Amino acid sequence: MLRSNLIPAEVKPLKVLLVEDNLSLANLYVNFLQAEPVALSHVATGSEAMTAIRNERPSVVFLDLQLPDMNGIEILNWIQNDGIDAAVIVVTADGSLSTAVEAMKAGALDFLVKPFNRERLVVTLRNALERQRLSAIVEKVKGGYPRDNYCGFVGSSVSMQAVYQVIESAAQSKATVFVTGESGTGKEVCAHALHDLSPRNDRPFVPINCAAIPRELMESAIFGHVKGAFTGATQHQSGAAKRADGGTLFLDEVCEMDADLQTKLLRFIQTGSFEAVGSPTTEVVDVRFICATNRDPWVEVQAGRFREDLYYRLHVIPIQLPPLRERDDDILTLARHFIRVYAEEEGKAFRDVSPEAARVLVDYSWPGNIRELQNVIRNAVVLYDAEVIEPVMLPAKIAQAAGNRVPKRADAPAALHATATVTPIDEASLSERIVPLWKLEKEATEQAIELCGGNIAKAAAYLGISPSTIYRKRVSWEAMESNLATTAESPH
Repeated sequence: MLRSNLIPAEVKPLKVLLVEDNLSLANLYVNFLQAEPVALSHVATGSEAMTAIRNERPSVVFLDLQLPDMNGIEILNWIQNDGIDAAVIVVTADGSLSTAVEAMKAGALDFLVKPFNRERLVVTLRNALERQRLSAIVEKVKGGYPRDNYCGFVGSSVSMQAVYQVIESAAQSKATVFVTGESGTGKEVCAHALHDLSPRNDRPFVPINCAAIPRELMESAIFGHVKGAFTGATQHQSGAAKRADGGTLFLDEVCEMDADLQTKLLRFIQTGSFEAVGSPTTEVVDVRFICATNRDPWVEVQAGRFREDLYYRLHVIPIQLPPLRERDDDILTLARHFIRVYAEEEGKAFRDVSPEAARVLVDYSWPGNIRELQNVIRNAVVLYDAEVIEPVMLPAKIAQAAGNRVPKRADAPAALHATATVTPIDEASLSERIVPLWKLEKEATEQAIELCGGNIAKAAAYLGISPSTIYRKRVSWEAMESNLATTAESPH
């Protein structure tokens, strides 16, 4: 067994295991990595590798697939089945995509195709070590907050665990909370959670949507009015501020508020006092403020649409809700949750999504976030009868955006297949001239990885996606190419 002895004894570096039966290559790789702050060891056979992994528990394993006594995939499967926490980098002379995909399916983090240079090896190692560091943080967070649902939220992703933690800490305070996030991410759910966990939970929670009420009626909606204050004011009416006394006032889409009313809101927040429209009497209430917007509030300040002093009054405890596309496995968790809810409501047998439909859901960007996913699942449950949701049951735009082609089904409602009359076209010509979206996406992604020197994490950052998305898409692309190959080989 080769070992790197370049690490001082008092330092506890991360362990890296190299599994390579070619001694000259092993020496070369050890030389490539000698400047890296790791404890590197080497074995030449599969059985030695399993013993070393079991005893030394390395953080990263460089695993050659062609070993004298077994195939590296067997070791990879063993690592996954035994739940060993090691990032595996497959090393192979077989550069075919199918080999890489097989390894990724078996749990490999990345792969190297021989021959490769020092830079490629070092970058891959550093990526793997960073992935392990982040995974450790993830497990620590999940270990401390093992929640897959929380006060109306559904999801166990790391980003949502952080949100749950902030909500729990902020709920006990009277400090104003400013919730931001795209439409459909659950801002009102967040506001409800803050109220329900607070000492005010036995008092009213009063929401008011600043974008849904006409500008001329907004002041009355918040502060109320007296009889005769304006045309149509036939009786005294309490506003949201009065109704929320002792409790929580939730101002949704607060950046839509008129500039003049922003001034009055600022005074209300500073003093706790207000006058109803048309009333000379000042009223004092005890209200906890929660605000929300789907815009960037600081951009609104810079553009002169939102008062800077009001921004600082409201932006005391910020909570940023992540978009659904950044919540990884939460997409399927939420989908299955909605399936259970709507199947029970509609008396249907649905219980899950098929693997193909799951891939479509995960690959879609969900611009409408949770609200859009909710509507998609409800639509499928209402319109179809089955036990699992298939891709054909999903809106065409979702399957197409995810790089999939959804065939028609005879049992789908006829209204879903209605199309406009078009002039006949040469289908053969179209198939040659139109490149499927998934192919363009694949080419762009692979080009980005190449430009970044094989650094998938860096390429993902430039592409605006997570590294895990690239790995999932690679599996999807391989399935696409396999289907195309099968179709081309089948007899006509």
